[in-house]
Amino acid sequence: MQNKSVQTTPPEPAKAAAAAQHNLILENRHLATATGIKRIVSYDDTAASLETQQGGLTIGGRGIQVSELSLQTGELKIYGQIDYVQYTEPQEKAERLLHRLWH
Repeated sequence: MQNKSVQTTPPEPAKAAAAAQHNLILENRHLATATGIKRIVSYDDTAASLETQQGGLTIGGRGIQVSELSLQTGELKIYGQIDYVQYTEPQEKAERLLHRLWH
């Protein structure tokens, strides 16, 4: 019986996966810290609509205040009485789904 040596190389961290990470930390429903934010779509004192690496995110409530978005880290803080968090699919995924439904 021969001993066969199989060399494996450990997988390199996927840069795309790391770039696509998104986290949301909600503290006592008064402070939300989100990472992986690409841009602020809109906001007022009742809701903030954001674009994350993984799709849309809306954080709503009362007295919503949005701090400055760091484009280097993708981190954003939201203050106020947070009543809800809602995610939506990324635009291209939604478009593919509609294309499949109609064709």
